[in-house]
Amino acid sequence: MVASPDREQVTTYPQWWPAVQRPAIEFAPTPLRLIAGALPEGLQGTLYRNGPGRMERSGQSTGHWFDGDGAVLAVRFGRSGDRPQATATYRMVQTAGYQAEEAADRWLFANYGQLAPKPWWERVGRDLKNAANTSVLALGDRLLALWEGGWPHAMDLDDLSTIGLDSLGGALQPGETFAAHYKIDPQTGEVYNFGILPGPQPKLMLWRFDRTGKLQRKRALKIPSVSLIHDCVLAGRYWVFCAPPIALDLLPALLNVQCFSDALRWQADRPTQIWLIDRDSLERVATIEAPAWFQWHFGNGWENPDGTLSITLARYWDFATNQHLKEVARGQITTPAQAQFVEIHLDPQGQRFLGDRLLFDRHCDFPTVAASEVGQPSRYSYLSTHRPGFDDPEQFKQEQFGTIARHDAQTGQITYAAIPEGCYPSEPLLVPDPAGDGRSGWILSVIYDGRSDQGEVWIWPSDRLEADPIARLALPHPVNLGFHGTWVPA
Repeated sequence: MVASPDREQVTTYPQWWPAVQRPAIEFAPTPLRLIAGALPEGLQGTLYRNGPGRMERSGQSTGHWFDGDGAVLAVRFGRSGDRPQATATYRMVQTAGYQAEEAADRWLFANYGQLAPKPWWERVGRDLKNAANTSVLALGDRLLALWEGGWPHAMDLDDLSTIGLDSLGGALQPGETFAAHYKIDPQTGEVYNFGILPGPQPKLMLWRFDRTGKLQRKRALKIPSVSLIHDCVLAGRYWVFCAPPIALDLLPALLNVQCFSDALRWQADRPTQIWLIDRDSLERVATIEAPAWFQWHFGNGWENPDGTLSITLARYWDFATNQHLKEVARGQITTPAQAQFVEIHLDPQGQRFLGDRLLFDRHCDFPTVAASEVGQPSRYSYLSTHRPGFDDPEQFKQEQFGTIARHDAQTGQITYAAIPEGCYPSEPLLVPDPAGDGRSGWILSVIYDGRSDQGEVWIWPSDRLEADPIARLALPHPVNLGFHGTWVPA
């Protein structure tokens, strides 16, 4: 953790800064006021989103944006009489660590980017806080708030009250972690997720559950070293992981003398390893080496008629993005980081990297596709990016994503949402129209308007992203900039 910047020394902050630094303002279920347009008749269900809600205590910022305590937003679309209506709830995830630090009004625990504020000999082997701040998964009768380094926290689907740590019916054992980026097979409803188990012989833990959360298969695969694997992708018969050339200084991290983020070392002279997992047996069937890159997020993957694989992802050429995101926690960014949306090609049989194709060269991330197309060829990808014409290097470095883009795989065309400067959209999420084919519907995004310090929910038809939103809803309070979400149909 670090001292927050002196407000007298820093003359200006970015417009997005209040939606990171200010503690989340919780609110109970509240009907949302329609600012403009009309709610679609077929939009019935709940949007859930997760992200850091507490970044500062007693003048001390967290060490990294990833360290903030989780806060979950639920926006429920239903009907009031014969009219569509939306209500929203926003609540902190009541983890044990959050409750203890609330009572003490100071940081007590270590996290991804910070150490516990105590002598090193008192930190050894303990005091890591589960921030529950990265994503959400609706499973059975509960919502799971997910975080990379531990078990999920179960929450009530309706009022977002925290139930507690969830082992998924005993599928998770003590010490195992459950990643934030699960994947769901659209045909079977099966849920795939993973975790990294560090140690002298690190392991990649793999789980497959049925749509109700019942464990179908679990496997532990030995891996060469602990790397930062944040996401995965389904591609036809395969489950694919890309392990970037990042080495963890394991002993300092395990002894809690160096936080996990600072113990990661980028090794540009080493390859990225790509592991192909058979989705049925959960066995590794191929290891492919590729040029060094880093990715937080994948878009989609599929198997081509000739047996090769195509994978889309937001590719960074180094690990500067980690430092960039660390600086977000203080509102003063000096480290540039840029990703491009690319498609890579793999030969599973020959275990070869066949090359890549640039799809979109403007800095972007958070690629998503229709849930019905996960693991299969998909025409449209939706991304968070900067507005066209936004090219000033210094401003570019300081800004958060200011618009949403759609990439058309058939034509290569990029379509941008017309979002005003000073407004910051969340990761785009395609909600399918129940009367359609699952590939079209509405794009939903939670917007922070830094000009007026307001929070809103915007809705576009998926095929008219460049037009004005068909509905804008006012949230009762601004919602902090977050990471990932999910849609649960009614």
